[in-house]
Formats: sequence, C-alpha cells, structure tokens
Amino acid sequence: MSDTPKFEVIDRRKMKASEEQEALKTASAEAAEPSAGPQLVVSEPVVSHDSGLEPAPEDGFDTDEPELPPAPTAEESRAQKIAYDGAATRLEELVRAQNPAAGAQPPITFENLVQQFYVSAMIQMGAATQEGQRPRVDILGARQTIDLMGVLAEKTQGNLTEAEDRVLRTVLFEVRMAFLELTNMITLQGVPQPPVPPLGNR
Repeated sequence: MSDTPKFEVIDRRKMKASEEQEALKTASAEAAEPSAGPQLVVSEPVVSHDSGLEPAPEDGFDTDEPELPPAPTAEESRAQKIAYDGAATRLEELVRAQNPAAGAQPPITFENLVQQFYVSAMIQMGAATQEGQRPRVDILGARQTIDLMGVLAEKTQGNLTEAEDRVLRTVLFEVRMAFLELTNMITLQGVPQPPVPPLGNR
C-alpha cells in the first residue's frame, strides 16, 4: 500500500444546491473545532468487507491516481467568467461605498503576476525581516517559487511583449542571484574551519 497522499477532485458543476450547502455546513463545523495546526488527511483505500482485500485495478489503470472531472465546456467557462466579473464588480462597489475616496482598482497585468512571485521569493529568503530580528528563511520554498518563475518564463516564451519579457527576465535574474548569495552563506556556515597548525609548523 502506498504512503502517497491522495487528493479528491470534486466536479462542482454536478453538485446540487443542497449538496453545496451541506458541504459548506460540514466545512464550517470542521473549522470551528480546535486544531493543533494544519493536518494532511490521507484517504485510506476502499476495502471490501467480504474478502478483506483491496479491489483490483480495472483495465490496468492505477487506482491511486485521482480521477479528474471533464474539462469545462466553452459555454460553461463563458458563463462562469460573466458571473465572476459581476461578483468582482459588486465587491468593488461595496468597497467604494465604504471608502468613497478609493478609486477604481487598476486592471491586473502580467507585471502584477511577476511582482507577486518576486515579493514571495524575497520574503521567503528573509528580505521582509524587521531590523533587530533574526531572519526567518524558507530556502526550499524560495527555490520552489523561483522555479515556478522559470516555468512561467519557459511557457510564455514568444508570447510576451518586449516590456513584459524584460521585466520577467530581470526579476528572475535578481531572485536567482539573491538565492545564490543566500545558499553560499548557508553552505559556508556549515563548513568546519580548518585547525590552526602549531607555531612550530608554520
């Protein structure tokens, strides 16, 4: 039996309104219970009560893999986008009603996405540490964020404007340099210093 955590993908298009309300109630009840911290829930394989054995995979497929729902149709995607834009507009109107001085939010651009990755990586490398406090560094998380930026650069190659490409390449260069400097400091701290030879042997 594999120890790999299993994740369940739910096709919300097939859930009825009553089922969605029940799922929300269940999630709220679970959230209200005290917890010692984040927990990873691992699904146990379904076991037949008759034989006590796990069911055999069908048609040669690995039952450990989650079964993904079908991709949404173009019409479903269009309807969802319209509903999302309407909800975002109502939220922005509500915010402006509470704070009349606030203007309309600028549209989200590719530069905002790159900036989000940049800020996340620098925070993970301890850049947001207040003066006098010990930096809290998540070097593995920073590496993952930087690698995601590399994937973004690879997948968008040839599809960006000159300005967008320049921003992405510049930011990726900066975070990689910061990562190199930080990892060099970490590895040097872990290297023991050579012993000092006696005066007679110098």
